[in-house]
Amino acid sequence: MTDTTTEAGWEVDFWLDPACPLTRHTARWITQVAEQVTLQVRWQVMSLSVLNEHRDDDPEGDPHGYLWIPARIAAAVRTEHGPTALGSFYAALWTEPDGTEREWIGDIDEALHRSGLPTALAEAGTTTDYDQALRASHHAGVDQIDARIGTPVLAVTAPDGTRRALFGPVLDATPARADALRLWEATLLIAGVPAFRELKA
Repeated sequence: MTDTTTEAGWEVDFWLDPACPLTRHTARWITQVAEQVTLQVRWQVMSLSVLNEHRDDDPEGDPHGYLWIPARIAAAVRTEHGPTALGSFYAALWTEPDGTEREWIGDIDEALHRSGLPTALAEAGTTTDYDQALRASHHAGVDQIDARIGTPVLAVTAPDGTRRALFGPVLDATPARADALRLWEATLLIAGVPAFRELKA
């Protein structure tokens, strides 16, 4: 990868589970970055329910499968209306009508309506109609990384076409605007090292 963040042509495919609070911090971070550098973000869907369905334990504490509902709806939005619509729905799901960030996802029908999408898409949450699309999108992101991971997954494509997928960064708060750009530059730096595998704090 090149070592500049100002050159045109950077792209990020961002895989998210719509119900993960930590992922929301990362999504707000990448949105801040896109306001400061030339960067196209394509929103994709993954699912912690799919990720953990074959595990003996339940790291998400979701024995009744509630996390499937927003993931299935997100897959329906992405399938029927594209990645930009998914980004709008996801943002509405995590914000109040006045733009205030929520600590947990809001009403799904209201989020669909506010993002200009048919509220009938909410019905997908209790069916398996979009499970094939959800799994395909999930694996398109997760399978790029040879390790046990979670959400989010980012695939960064440089202007020269080189591409690197990463798990994270996982954030416990959204960085300040100046720190957001520093974190982006650091992400590009480590992503540019082919031997890089994992870093935790």
